[in-house]
Amino acid sequence: MKTTVLLPDNFTDYLLIDNAEQRFSEARMVADKIQAAGVPLMRNLDHAAIFCDPPRLVSGPLKAIGYVKGWDMRCYPSPVDECDYINISARLDRQTVAWQQGWFEYVAIVHPVDQEAHDNMMGQGYGNPCIHHLTWGIVPPERRTEEDDLDYANRLIPFMIDVRQRIGAAISDDPGTLIVALPPHVVADPGFDQVCSQWFANLPSADYQVESMQGGGFLIQFFVLTGGRIEVALRSNTQQTFNPKSVHKISEDEISTTQDE
Repeated sequence: MKTTVLLPDNFTDYLLIDNAEQRFSEARMVADKIQAAGVPLMRNLDHAAIFCDPPRLVSGPLKAIGYVKGWDMRCYPSPVDECDYINISARLDRQTVAWQQGWFEYVAIVHPVDQEAHDNMMGQGYGNPCIHHLTWGIVPPERRTEEDDLDYANRLIPFMIDVRQRIGAAISDDPGTLIVALPPHVVADPGFDQVCSQWFANLPSADYQVESMQGGGFLIQFFVLTGGRIEVALRSNTQQTFNPKSVHKISEDEISTTQDE
């Protein structure tokens, strides 16, 4: 069933971001194509990644909307374009009016930590602040009562491999690396290596990364537009916004402040 996806129509009441209209337009286009390919989407965006300096340019308005900054007690080092940035997340409760209006569930507030990173960010031409990317949430398959985490992973991973293939075909753009973060005890299971080799038998090793999800739960994500402008993510029972190892990989290898279309 196709979900009516939402984008906040009162965004400019709180944040004036030069490239917001472009990113929202791309997000809507991608959502239409993903859903036409039969991939189920969550109603709201999973998260937005907003670059800014200083962070208060974004964090103040987000607080007024209802976001709780640093809710997961984490910061995420983000080496973008070989420059050092820090990602602090904010979360919006689903019971809030803002969430009902279509605001994203999470925001990654990404700011440079030194002059080199600041100059790099300002040189990309999107303004300060700017929306680097928007991420749609994929509806996860319903979990069966009798399934343990490894059983569930054994359905989730093939599901997302298929989703990645379908989205790439629908959008006519090569999808990014499939980043798979799983509960630590799943990765440590004696049978994990065998099932893992079965999951990725038809994918080149450069097309995926598997790791333990800090805090538990499942988080599987990949970019769908060149330059890392739009992303999709499936999450289930996560206790923090991101996985630090995933953020490092994505920041270093998957995204740039230069986003060629």
